[in-house]
Amino acid sequence: MNKFHDVNHLYVFTDGSVNSKLKVGYGAYLVVSDLSQPINTLQDAVKVKRFEQTSSTKLELQTVVCVLGEIVLAEGRDVAISVYTDCQNIIGLPNRRIRLEENDYFSSKNKRLNNHELYQEFYQLISDLNCEFIKVVGHQVSSKKDGIDRLFGLVDRASRRALREEF
Repeated sequence: MNKFHDVNHLYVFTDGSVNSKLKVGYGAYLVVSDLSQPINTLQDAVKVKRFEQTSSTKLELQTVVCVLGEIVLAEGRDVAISVYTDCQNIIGLPNRRIRLEENDYFSSKNKRLNNHELYQEFYQLISDLNCEFIKVVGHQVSSKKDGIDRLFGLVDRASRRALREEF
């Protein structure tokens, strides 16, 4: 039985593309409530946001925080969310929460973690959300892609296209 059976369920796909020299990146995300929608009807639903002074890890986190914040504003907290990402950092964050909070976001070398404010914002957002994070293998060959991979491909292409168009 689906653990999300009695609430609204949203499926979120996120990806980012960054110019590491200029520290500029574009995060792309897609929010859908029905995974059976034809993919060609969803291209215009992909949102792209520009971020400055960012890195690839920071950009992925900024994008997830942005979309989760939008969902909370639009839907409230009575929604189940499945977030699909190819970012290993995002996938591991829920399991790292206790250790990061216990150490006040300092590393073992007693250095404040980069992005600690984003981590705090991320944890604050997911605290009251029914949220799961699912790893997607990015950049697969077409013959190996399933429906989820094709939806993820929309955000992957949108973020790379936005970066390419600027630079």
